[in-house]
Amino acid sequence: MIQPESNYHAVVIGAGPAGTAAATFLHRAGHRVCVLEKTRFPRFVIGESLLPRCNDLLREVGLLQDVERQGYLEKHGAVFLRGAESCRFEFADQHTQGAQFTWQVPRDHFDQVLAQAAMKQGVPYFFEQTVTGVQTGPEAHVLVRGPTGATRQVDCRFVVDASGYGRVLSRLLGLDQPSDLPVRHSLFAHVTGDHRPAGRDEGLIWIVQCEGGAWSWVIPFSNGRTSIGVVGTPEFFSNLPAPADDPAAPLRAVIGRDPNLSRRLGDAEFVFEPRSIAGYSIGIEKLYGHGFCLVGNAAEFLDPVFSSGVTLALESALLAARVVSRELNGETVDWAADFEAPLHARIDCFRTYVNAWYAGDLSRLFFSAHPPANYRKMLCSVLAGNAWDQSNPLVREHRRKLRQLVQMC
Repeated sequence: MIQPESNYHAVVIGAGPAGTAAATFLHRAGHRVCVLEKTRFPRFVIGESLLPRCNDLLREVGLLQDVERQGYLEKHGAVFLRGAESCRFEFADQHTQGAQFTWQVPRDHFDQVLAQAAMKQGVPYFFEQTVTGVQTGPEAHVLVRGPTGATRQVDCRFVVDASGYGRVLSRLLGLDQPSDLPVRHSLFAHVTGDHRPAGRDEGLIWIVQCEGGAWSWVIPFSNGRTSIGVVGTPEFFSNLPAPADDPAAPLRAVIGRDPNLSRRLGDAEFVFEPRSIAGYSIGIEKLYGHGFCLVGNAAEFLDPVFSSGVTLALESALLAARVVSRELNGETVDWAADFEAPLHARIDCFRTYVNAWYAGDLSRLFFSAHPPANYRKMLCSVLAGNAWDQSNPLVREHRRKLRQLVQMC
């Protein structure tokens, strides 16, 4: 089996979208880079609904055409449901100029497509490589254990951690911090037998408010499968049936108790037993240091409610890769101004809307009988992932402007 060499300009840990975007950018900028991935692709991972902003970011690193050829189910918007009430957003009707649709993607296939496209561009990938140690600074290197158990040292000038929930550098360097968001769990699976809307509406994501303060997602794929998941507090899950004889019993109960979910998925068949992630929100002490940075979920993950995970992963990866490239070229860089500040601005914007969702403020806005005028285009831009556009008042002054909208309801 081919093993990583040494003396790379940069080593990227993790072959998900963030790692692939960072590595591809650096490679296209003329740097010698490799990707180390712990697993063997394809592999299952959650986070399957993209936002239109992803299209722009994938285009920047030359990966968009490879995605366009896959025939994924197009996602033109989102529908929020609460009993008999509904609120629909169309990505074509937003404040910010940009992509007007995106895709629903099975992540095992999507991540492999991106990795293969990057490899075609010349980026070397090494799978089944577990990072066991790291040294940052002037003589940076990572220690990796291959599939045979043998360990080798890979020297480099910079380490980019895109390991997602693996959080390699944060564990090895002791950077973990608790999130300031309340603890929530998720339970999810893929099913068949989804009674989908017809035509263009087939690809819409459903976000369904459930009793007990929980919410569910419904994400359809072009392969006939559908991703169904529920997010709630530990107390919510403690009141679901125990999966004694039927591992799918808790998720079946969630579907059966909600009229929207039962109408669409009442007779669905599970493709695999439901899986869970407990306490998924994470924080970090710092995003960069001498010879390293963290991007994607390895840096920070908020919440899945607005499908911002892949978008923020790509945003952080490209913000970081631009700074890494300049630093490798010998330029003086300002990581705080050029990476940390713009990334935190995007994360904080999404955090405002995540908090407003769980506080019930967004529901009051979505399902208001007399919604404020002219807010939909601005809010739709946020839901499309455009949390960088300072011409949008709901981005530029997200806390104050959102509070005003809710008060107007």
